[in-house]
Amino acid sequence: MDTVIEVSDVRRTFVSRTMAVKKRETVALDNLSFTVPKGIVFGLLGPNGAGKTTTIRILATLLTPNSGTARVFGFDVVREAGQVRKRIGLILSGERGLYGRLTGTENLRYFAALNHLGSRQARQRVRDVLEIVGLSAAQDRPVEQYSRGMKQRLHVARGLLADPELIFMDEPTIGLDPMGAQELRQLIPSLVKQGKTILLTTHYMSEADELSAQIAIIDRGQIIASGTPTDIKRRFSKISVLEVILRQVRVRAADELAPVAGVKRVLSTTDGPIQKLTIHTVPGADVSQDVSRVLGPANVESIVSRDPTLEEAYISIFK
Repeated sequence: MDTVIEVSDVRRTFVSRTMAVKKRETVALDNLSFTVPKGIVFGLLGPNGAGKTTTIRILATLLTPNSGTARVFGFDVVREAGQVRKRIGLILSGERGLYGRLTGTENLRYFAALNHLGSRQARQRVRDVLEIVGLSAAQDRPVEQYSRGMKQRLHVARGLLADPELIFMDEPTIGLDPMGAQELRQLIPSLVKQGKTILLTTHYMSEADELSAQIAIIDRGQIIASGTPTDIKRRFSKISVLEVILRQVRVRAADELAPVAGVKRVLSTTDGPIQKLTIHTVPGADVSQDVSRVLGPANVESIVSRDPTLEEAYISIFK
């Protein structure tokens, strides 16, 4: 399988100066290394400040590393930045990078010119991407009249404008309503089927689990876990999960189960008279009988063990 992204020992620091402290260095990336094969969605996950956006900005030639190397389609992002830019699209979140007084169409035509698209090609691509993101009806309205979700859709359109081979999506569904987010999640697999590669950052673990073929979790500028979503859930999770359905609500169930050996955490939700307990346990611990005894066998509708979700695995990694 061809490799699209190669990151090797990349280090990036930022220096800030304040009145109290003359000089302060912050390490954003600390000898970061990973590879991304062609034609997949690669999820880059991690907490705020972990280095995700810095990584994307370096790969998109917007920042340079202090040391190490990064290549996109074999081109060095520093020495051959022009070759990299021809092949990538960048989809950011928020409102920066758009021109409020221009219409959606005018924004995209401007960005098409920056991408050196001919006028005829630009007109067709602008129409195409506006239709893809569902903004055709609003194309002649000034962007300052767009909702936050509409602006995010325009960011997506901008990222697709030059029909790039590699697309960086930095939290692309943030600000979208549920329908808009679902439509974008449906768009991503269709882009992969066209042979495109996508590097995705998101805080929505279900989104990463649904879309990503491979995942890397970054913290303090270093990869701390990587693999397929299933690998992450099975290899890196520090918990097993038990789901218990009670026939009648037991208000103090979590407190009653806390002393049971092997139980780490109990989450409770109710739906009318039905109560669901999600019990995180030490891996390998068999607590079913003790849970049934504490809650009362007559009140237990079912007890089912399952693999952790990606979100549960992610949280357990950082605890």
